[in-house]
Amino acid sequence: MSSAGFRYARLISAAAAVAAIATGLSACGSSSTASTAGSGSGASSAAAAPAGSTVVDVAALSNGAGKEVDLTVPEVAAIRAELPASVVSSGQLSIGISLLPSGSPPLNYIGTDQKTPTGSEPDLGRLVAAVFGLKPVLNDATWDNLFVGIDSGRNDLGFANITDTEQRKQKYDFACYRQDNVGFEVLKSSTWNFDGNYQNLAGQTVAVGAGTNQEKILEKWQAQLKAEGKTLTIKYFPDENTTYLALDSGRISAFFTPNPAVAYHVTQTANTPNPTRSAGKFSGAGATLQGLICATTKKGDGLAKPAADAINYLIGNGDYAKWLAAWNLSDEAVPSSLVNPPGLPVTNS
Repeated sequence: MSSAGFRYARLISAAAAVAAIATGLSACGSSSTASTAGSGSGASSAAAAPAGSTVVDVAALSNGAGKEVDLTVPEVAAIRAELPASVVSSGQLSIGISLLPSGSPPLNYIGTDQKTPTGSEPDLGRLVAAVFGLKPVLNDATWDNLFVGIDSGRNDLGFANITDTEQRKQKYDFACYRQDNVGFEVLKSSTWNFDGNYQNLAGQTVAVGAGTNQEKILEKWQAQLKAEGKTLTIKYFPDENTTYLALDSGRISAFFTPNPAVAYHVTQTANTPNPTRSAGKFSGAGATLQGLICATTKKGDGLAKPAADAINYLIGNGDYAKWLAAWNLSDEAVPSSLVNPPGLPVTNS
């Protein structure tokens, strides 16, 4: 899930996203005692925030994709002291996100006010900025331009579902914060589960997006099962709507797609006649390596370690778990944030 490959489960149309961006969504932040994310319950609780703290309104304006929660985050002087002087003196943390062309809930998309960036990725950027005691400034871009922004220094850090790969390490440093997983979505009434074992796919009919990382994984399992005299049928559909119609009607038994997309769609179907559930996940990097999603910064600029320390602070005080839970992504938690851990090999990047 390392590229613009999480381009489905759209919450709004591309036209609406572009129109919202044109109205000035790119800067969304707060002072050291103000609420971030623009509105929601955090706006009323900001006045009660202790001096030197920020109330981050997680999952504000999420349109049901997340469960809103206010987190009061103090500035941590020891971590702030690790930052490059130029970042501290600017008073702000420039965060690259990737909403264009139309967003990818629950990761990055436009909020219900049609202008505020929301999603798990912008929210973590806001939380890290709060630990630094800096104002978060969110800079939106297409996937390619996100990296241009990091290269040019426009973005201090990228929070945009960026996978740790050895190829990217040639230009960037990483502070990892979430597992990079793909997952199976089934009807809630289904008794089938993946359980981490490809042999459980024998006899199943599974939909997958063409040209995706998960397609490569599924095709490998299909070949292994064939060698064992078993079958796995792979189906393709033109878009997610027709895929989910096929799941509802029983034409497929599961949809193999990025795990955050499963988490999002499960929340959207919870109160419908055909609710769905997760039937298991698998590392996007394959069986021998857990893929990781990371805050990304220009190589050698000194931001990766303080970013990792800020994330580890949030892990330690419980805010990290609350952030994941708000976005239904608790199953992608990491025990700690590491700087530049082993990533997807160059041969599979």
